[in-house]
Amino acid sequence: MLLYKPTWMLNSITQLTPTDLQAQGIKVVLTDLDNTLIAWNHPTGTPELKAWLQTMADAQIQVVVVSNNNARRIHRAVTALGLPFIARALKPLPFGLMRAKKQLGLADHELVMVGDQLLTDMIAANWVHIRPVLVKPLVETDAWNTRITRFFERFFRNHLKRKYPDLKWRNSLND
Repeated sequence: MLLYKPTWMLNSITQLTPTDLQAQGIKVVLTDLDNTLIAWNHPTGTPELKAWLQTMADAQIQVVVVSNNNARRIHRAVTALGLPFIARALKPLPFGLMRAKKQLGLADHELVMVGDQLLTDMIAANWVHIRPVLVKPLVETDAWNTRITRFFERFFRNHLKRKYPDLKWRNSLND
């Protein structure tokens, strides 16, 4: 299996539903921060995101941010959302996701990792045997360091399209 291959591809993290997650045995959603959960340049979150987080909480599905950002940056972004987080995850290396798995005490199949980058989020998730969900970036622009990764991602995305023609953007896990 290719390390950068997602299990699912969704348009947005908010398309994950408690029903779909529970049908897959998923208890916790690990998520990247910038351009996955919130726009990197607008860190307050949308009303749609806040409603989705409430839906997850009501269904007792925990959402945990696992980000390469420093703790101060993540804390500023997620305090109002009430989310726990793991900072300096060092994705694509597996260390941050391994910390999350250990802290949560869950089996691999009870977790998913949601992110907007093949070469960080998908690789890290696959490396530790957590099913990855690739989502479209929330905004077209990226921080300077992500622009470099996006350039190389185009080659990997094209390879995935050729090798896995059924891997397409979907509206739910069950599409």
